[in-house]
Amino acid sequence: MKIGTRGSRLALGQTGQISDVLTAVGGFEAEIVPVKTDGDVLTGPLSQMGGTGVFAAALRAAVLDGGVDVAVHSLKDLPTTAVPGLSLAAVPVRVDPRDALCSRDGLKLAELPEGASVGTGSPRRAAQLLAARPDLKIVDIRGNVDTRLGRVAGLPGNAPAEVVPGKAGDLDAVVLAAAGLSRINRLDTVTEYLEADVMLPAPGQGALALECRTADAGPAGILGQALAAVDDADTRLAVTAERALLARLEAGCSAPVGAFAFRKGSMLYLEAVVCSLDGKRSLRLKKATDGLSNVGATLLGIELAEELLAGGAADLADLSGSGK
Repeated sequence: MKIGTRGSRLALGQTGQISDVLTAVGGFEAEIVPVKTDGDVLTGPLSQMGGTGVFAAALRAAVLDGGVDVAVHSLKDLPTTAVPGLSLAAVPVRVDPRDALCSRDGLKLAELPEGASVGTGSPRRAAQLLAARPDLKIVDIRGNVDTRLGRVAGLPGNAPAEVVPGKAGDLDAVVLAAAGLSRINRLDTVTEYLEADVMLPAPGQGALALECRTADAGPAGILGQALAAVDDADTRLAVTAERALLARLEAGCSAPVGAFAFRKGSMLYLEAVVCSLDGKRSLRLKKATDGLSNVGATLLGIELAEELLAGGAADLADLSGSGK
């Protein structure tokens, strides 16, 4: 079996873990195939490159044309629109969905000096940072995890380097996904995990998506059986609700929207926030359902999105789903 992934250290690391599990369950040999995506080649803000789809399109094409049998995506990078011929065959157990602050001198968010410079390439993170600390200077950054961490001097694992504006040691802090830091063993750089009351994560953050050809997804084949075995029902319910909300809002990657769902007992809970880009205004709502099925989770996401729209979310962010 050929397993396709982006070629970054993070992507290769998480795909290696998935490959080990799939081969153990399915009893087949696997080859990891790096696939170069537009998101790995183009520069500039993600929102100007076509959004999250720039990381997924080439991988999806490789599955469809038979170049690989399975694609491993970070779920938050996967567009909500389905592709004919492909199935989201497995969503493994989600890891830590939180965002993490990695700052100089071990400072927490509340302890950063006034006017501190904080790097992120995410409008969602930027807006929620400004909501918590309006004085911060948000710096748009791109690059892999190690490159971003290199913008903060003195973090564990960073090579000693001179301060180079725009390249190294020039920021007070950066914000990254805890899941990504965990997967490349750099959690020692975290000075604070940002809880949901401060920063709701991106829909799907901390989860992986395993896509294959629909014809291979059924229980009759070895691959379909292996993928079904690594699928986690509670994680799938949670991300289904989050992605349904995102799809109903029709919010692109430039829209500051955070969402997080989780199952507890007989209920599925979903919380979401829509912010203005400057962080000065926000709308945060919660909702729950006892419909523990893909249909129930989808309806939960749609209904909370409708409540956000009714509450004026489209006045805060560019949401195509508002009909405006």
